[in-house]
Amino acid sequence: MLIPYEALLQLPQETLVNLIREYLLGQIEDGSFSSLDDQAFTTAIAQCQQALKQGKLVLEYSEDDESFAIRHFDEVAKRQD
Repeated sequence: MLIPYEALLQLPQETLVNLIREYLLGQIEDGSFSSLDDQAFTTAIAQCQQALKQGKLVLEYSEDDESFAIRHFDEVAKRQD
């Protein structure tokens, strides 16, 4: 299930940032990014927030394992076809 962006705005800012941090750390681990310093990490968080606002990234809730994850919209759309 996809969580609408408007619902994300109702989360405490710290919660949203933690979700984004988890997403970014996963990107580092799978090799999509090299390691990030503090400034680059702060910039990446802001870019992710913008991508969520634009719908390029979405927050997905998995009912199977009761977890949340940020995903690329294209990835989620492919699975729904």
